[in-house]
Amino acid sequence: MDVMGDKATLFESGRFVQNFGEGPARDEVGDMADAADEVRLALAARGGDAEAASVLGAMLLRRGDLEGAEPHLRAATAAGDRAAANNLGVLLHQRGYPDEAAGWWRIAAVAGSAAAGHALGRYHRERGDEPAAEYWLRQSAEQGHVLGIYALADLLEHRGDATAGRWMRLAAERGHREAAYRVARALDRGTGRFADEHETGRRDGSGSDEAAEEAEEAEQWYRQAAARGHRRAALQLGAILEQRGELKEAGRWYLTAAKDGEPRAACALGFLLRDAGDTESAAVWWLRAAQEGDGNAANALGALHAERGETQTAERWYRAALDAGDDNGAYNLALLCVEQGRTAQAEQWYRRAAYAGHREAANALAILLLQVGDTSGAEPWFSKAAEAGSVDAAFNLGILYAGRGEEAMALRWYERAAAAGHTEAALQVGMARLREGDERAAERHLRCAAGGGSAEAAYRLAALLDARRPPRPAHELGESAHEKAECEEWYERAAQQGHRRAQVRVGMLASARGDVVEAARWYRAAAEAGSRNGAFNLGLLLAREGSEPEAVVWWTRAADDGHGRAALRLALVCARRGELAEGQRWAARAAELGPAEVTERAGRLRDALREELSA
Repeated sequence: MDVMGDKATLFESGRFVQNFGEGPARDEVGDMADAADEVRLALAARGGDAEAASVLGAMLLRRGDLEGAEPHLRAATAAGDRAAANNLGVLLHQRGYPDEAAGWWRIAAVAGSAAAGHALGRYHRERGDEPAAEYWLRQSAEQGHVLGIYALADLLEHRGDATAGRWMRLAAERGHREAAYRVARALDRGTGRFADEHETGRRDGSGSDEAAEEAEEAEQWYRQAAARGHRRAALQLGAILEQRGELKEAGRWYLTAAKDGEPRAACALGFLLRDAGDTESAAVWWLRAAQEGDGNAANALGALHAERGETQTAERWYRAALDAGDDNGAYNLALLCVEQGRTAQAEQWYRRAAYAGHREAANALAILLLQVGDTSGAEPWFSKAAEAGSVDAAFNLGILYAGRGEEAMALRWYERAAAAGHTEAALQVGMARLREGDERAAERHLRCAAGGGSAEAAYRLAALLDARRPPRPAHELGESAHEKAECEEWYERAAQQGHRRAQVRVGMLASARGDVVEAARWYRAAAEAGSRNGAFNLGLLLAREGSEPEAVVWWTRAADDGHGRAALRLALVCARRGELAEGQRWAARAAELGPAEVTERAGRLRDALREELSA
C-alpha cells in the first residue's frame, strides 16, 4: 500500500499517542491543552484539515475523552494520516476492541509508525504469536523506538536469544528505566555482562577484577534507573550503599523508594533508623511497610513491642507477619511463647515454621523435644535443620550422636559445623584428632576454635604447643627474661577469658620466671573461681613468702575440694604445730585422695601420728 503522508512531517508534528509503557515516543505530540489551541484545531478539523483532526483527536485521547476523540481520529485516518491510525488503535484497545485496534496499528506500522509497530508486536505476543511479535517489534526497534527496543529485548531474552543483551543495553542507554534495572540485576546476579552473540568469553583479567567491574557497572545502572523513578532500583542502590557503609546516601534512596510505595525500602529504612538509635522513627516506617504487607516489617514491629514488654501487641504483629507469608512470624511467636512458659503453644508454632522450611525453627523444635526427653522425635528435626544449612543443628546432631557413643557420626556432624565456622564444633573436632594422634589436624581445628573465642580451645592449643617445645634452662638472676613462646600467649588468652586451668598454668610460668606477684595474681584468680590446683599453688607461694596462716586457708579450701597434696600439706603443718589429732585426720584424708605417692607418704605420716597419740 502507499505510504500515507510524509514521514518526516509526521514525526515532527508528533501526533502519535503513546500506546504502552513509559516515556514519550517520537510519534507523540507535546502538551497542547491550551483552550485557544483546542478551539483553533476544532475549527480547522471542521474545515477538513486532516492534520488538525489528528492532533485534536490525540489531545482528547490523552485527556480520556474517548467519545470526543474517535470521530476526529477516524476522519484523519480516512484522509491517510498514519498517526491518527495509530491513535485510533490505542483508543479501540482502551475500549476493549483489541482485534480492531490491531487492524489500525497494522495500517500505521506498514506506513512506517514505530509506535504502531511496538503496539502491534505487543498484541501478537499477548496472543502467543511470537514470530509475528518479533517481526513488528524489530521493525519498531530498528526505527529507534525505545519501547520497541525494550519489548524486543524482553522477547528475545525470554527465548534465550544471545542478541537480547544488545537490545536491552540499547534500551537502557536510551533512558528506559526498566531496561536499566534489568541490566543492573543481570550484572548483580553474575549472569553476565549482557554480552552479544559475538562475545564468546570474559575479558582478560582476574575473576575478582571482573566481578568488581560488574558490581561497579551494576551500581551505575541502578543509579540511572533510580534517578528515573524506578523504586526497586532505588531499593537495590540503597542496599549496595548500606553494605558499603555509606548509610546517609543509602537512607536517601530508601526514603525515595519508600515514598514511591516500595514497602521493602520502608522496612530497610526502619532498620537504618533503629541502628542509628531512632526507634520511634523506625517504628513509623515499619508500620507503613507492614500495612502494605511486608512481613519483615511486621516481625520488626513485633520484636520492638516484645522488647518493651507489650506481648499482646507483639503477638498481633507476629501474626500479621505470618499472614503476609513470612515464616519468621511463626518462629517469633514460638519464642514469645517460650519466654512466657507456654511450651505446648511454642511447640506448635515451632512445628508450623519448621514444616514451612524454617531451619532455625526446626533446630529449636528439636531442642524443645530433647528437653522433654523425646530423643527419637528430636533427631529428625535436627537432621532436617542441618541439611537445610543450620550450623547449630549440625553441632547439636554431633552432641546427640556423641551421647549415644556413635563417635564416627558425631565427628562427621562436628566437622560439617566446624567447616561452617562453628567454634565449639571446631573444638570438638580438634579434641577428636588429638585422641587419634593427628596433631597437625588437631592444631588446625584448635586454632580455628581459639580464634573464634573458645577459651578451652586456646588452652588445649597452648598445651599442644607447650608439649612440643624443648625444655628451657632455669632463669637465673641477672639474665634477661626470655621472650614469651606462642604457647604462653595462648595460655594467657585463655586465662583472660576465665579458664581456670589456663590461669594456673600462667601462674606456674610466671613463677618459673621469678615473677611472684604475677604468679600470685593468676593463682588467686583461679582459686577464687573454684580451682583446687590454683588454691594449692597459691598456698605454696604464700608459704614460701612466709604467709603460712593464709596458705593454710587456701590449702584447706583445696583439700575440701579433693586435693590430696593440699590435705598432706595440712597434715604436715598440724604435725609441726603439735595438733596431732587434726594432723592424723588430714593425713587420712590425703591417703584417701591420692595420688599414689601422696597416699604412700600420707599413710606413713598417719601411722606415725597414730603411734604418737597412742604412746
